[in-house]
Amino acid sequence: MSTTTEYPTRADDVTAADPSDSVRWGPLLVVLAGTFMTFLDFFIVNVALPSIHDELGAGPDAVQLVVAGYGLAFAVGMISGGRLGDLYGRRRMFIIGLALFTLTSAACGLAPNAGLLVTARVAQGAAGALMTPQVLAILGTMYTGAHRAKAFAAYGLAMGIAGVLGQLLGGALIQADIGGSGWRGIFLINVPVGLLALLLAGRSIPESHGLRSRLDLTGTALVTTSLVAIVLPLVEGQQHGWPLWTWVSLGAAPLLLAVFLVHQLARRSSGRSPLVDLSLFGNRTFAFGSLASLSFSVVPPAFFFVLALYLQQGRGFTPLFSGVIFAAVGAGFFAAMLTAQQMTARLGRQILALGALTVAGGCAALALVAGTSSSLALTPGLVITGFGIGMVLVPLSDMVLAQVAPEHAGAASGLLSTAQQVGGALGVAVIGVVFYRSLGGGEVVHAFTVSAWVLAGLTGLTAVLVQLLPRPVSG
Repeated sequence: MSTTTEYPTRADDVTAADPSDSVRWGPLLVVLAGTFMTFLDFFIVNVALPSIHDELGAGPDAVQLVVAGYGLAFAVGMISGGRLGDLYGRRRMFIIGLALFTLTSAACGLAPNAGLLVTARVAQGAAGALMTPQVLAILGTMYTGAHRAKAFAAYGLAMGIAGVLGQLLGGALIQADIGGSGWRGIFLINVPVGLLALLLAGRSIPESHGLRSRLDLTGTALVTTSLVAIVLPLVEGQQHGWPLWTWVSLGAAPLLLAVFLVHQLARRSSGRSPLVDLSLFGNRTFAFGSLASLSFSVVPPAFFFVLALYLQQGRGFTPLFSGVIFAAVGAGFFAAMLTAQQMTARLGRQILALGALTVAGGCAALALVAGTSSSLALTPGLVITGFGIGMVLVPLSDMVLAQVAPEHAGAASGLLSTAQQVGGALGVAVIGVVFYRSLGGGEVVHAFTVSAWVLAGLTGLTAVLVQLLPRPVSG
């Protein structure tokens, strides 16, 4: 079989041609290594924020941009990244993205000041945006049936582990202070991992393409500008007293999005390939699943962001001990992972709603005990929150993409990943505003309590949106 494969129909899927063939898990491990790194770097930095603040003199806006700048670049480049994979090869774009991610990780670890760190983080997010949509597309075209469900569950697991254990790994790396690296070690660790994955990627991942056409550069510029216009003022506004440009930017964002949609419709009607195939949203599962994914993705990154500040600045814990406390979230997540498949078979779409409400319960429990003197009192709320995150993340991608045709795998994967990353960047930006506004005279515990209650309320939107999904769901 040729290593380059077209995917105009399901029959041309690499694995669909002979479902009895043994499943190749080697490519899965390689692409999940890339997934793990990109999502790890969204979360691992949280535990290092106080150290970055102290060593580089980073203000609140720079601290938020270290997280949200990465997420924003990740989000705005995801759709284009998916289309580039369709056009020029998913394996090729994955390898290029992985190489750039490794290089920019080194730049983050060597940054001499806050400005260059933020710049390197934005570049790192853009590299991740080129790599990540290829992962879902590769999995969607390589695996079918029960193997496909397991592959997507592994993808959700990689995201979850990166989120809930990233803080512990980050704390351990900072505490180890390898070669005097301090917080820089959380970025430099990507270099050897990335080089090893690059060595294996070209040998193990088969090439695939989607529908071929020219990239919509105007559409790319419009959607990028729209998303920046939403997130940037939310990050910068609080620190600078909400100057006029922040309100102008927020007001322009919906207009830019409207222009983008009109442009996409015009390209389609003229027979040219749009950046976003809006017909994908005619699939109810994909449309409402993406919305549910967007709403839920607001919560975990924002939760980890304020929890890290609360533990180190509010409670005075070291990065390593904060990471150990974060491990309670990981324990809950792993418990959900072990039971998610059975729960999904029984509950179908409602596992997503139940998981979201479980996260709400965990956040509420933490808000009630935030002022306690015992760190053990935090454990139940953290475990419950982790369990709820796992209930959502493990089955989510397979549910949303279950009915997407292979030729649209790259575009659909890019859209779903964009929704998740936009949600994450918005979550950090919005909850960052809530946290710093509630900080007042420096009462971090109070600011965390308010933020936790807001996060608990936000999860209710996901539970509502899940009810709009059609009842038959591929689990």
